[in-house]
Amino acid sequence: MEEFKRTAWRALHQLPSRIADADGLLHDDCEFHVSHPMNLLIGAANVVARLYEPMLQAFPDLARRADIFMAGQWDGHIDGGGGLWVATTGHYLGTMRASWLGIPASGRTAFIRYGEFYRWVDGRIVEARVLLDLVDVARQCGVPILPPSSGVELLVPGPVTHDGLLLGPSDPARSRASLDLVMAMIGGLKRFDRKDLHSMGMEQYWTPDMMWYGPCGIGTARGVDGFQRHHQRPFLNAFPDRVGGHHRARIADGAYVASTGWPSVRAHHLGEYLGVAATGASIGMRVMDWWRVEGDRLAENWVFIDLPHLFLQLGIDLMGRLALHEEERAESGR
Repeated sequence: MEEFKRTAWRALHQLPSRIADADGLLHDDCEFHVSHPMNLLIGAANVVARLYEPMLQAFPDLARRADIFMAGQWDGHIDGGGGLWVATTGHYLGTMRASWLGIPASGRTAFIRYGEFYRWVDGRIVEARVLLDLVDVARQCGVPILPPSSGVELLVPGPVTHDGLLLGPSDPARSRASLDLVMAMIGGLKRFDRKDLHSMGMEQYWTPDMMWYGPCGIGTARGVDGFQRHHQRPFLNAFPDRVGGHHRARIADGAYVASTGWPSVRAHHLGEYLGVAATGASIGMRVMDWWRVEGDRLAENWVFIDLPHLFLQLGIDLMGRLALHEEERAESGR
């Protein structure tokens, strides 16, 4: 595992800045499940053309800065995907010289928060799950496509312990204990009685000063009270019948656990959410999580939600708001 980690670490740092090397890293028939509007990309050539090349055209000096890098085996018992996975999160950064996915070029440095899972077979990537916080990139470029976050909007930091790059071996017993804690916490979430947030008993799973790092539109919160105020209460008011499942990968590596797959959540939109009144729509959510364990509690949680994809199911094209902004700006310049 240690040799694989170091090989994967070197290989992933070639992408996307060295896309000429992609042919040797990506399986010809690989499947990339990416944020809206890119969505499902099949085949290495398609991944390069639809994901990597547009990024490099917009950010010619693009660089990757990983905060967490981990690996583990997944048995695939929930929704398939069994095998060897790498999970990494952090930021891409670069000078935005051209528009990207409709986001107008700022000419300034921009940070693209990323969450990535890769399944490897025989030294090549056969499957990937990639979420990019495009709402935050638009905000950085002066085009807010959602109302201001209830939580704090900031450059999401890595682990406070600065030990998230797990290139060496991990204690299997510690990894197992970390995964068991996350599974117990998820079990607590399932106990919600649709009336009282305390019915889930979250205080027993989290440190008092826990940090929850959500996507732009929700923001960052501290402590269970902050987590509930800025995320859980609004979310459960909007989606009270939410049901989790369909996780494609869930791995543990020492004090860290990572999970993804979609739809991670299925629900009906029954209350106001991020400025949108209830629509009654049936939705499925694309989600990624990383957790850091401290002692016998969870201390930090990095969360990705593909909000443009979610809002599309509510009848709202967030990325389409970018085009409206450009039209209004052109109109005002006449």
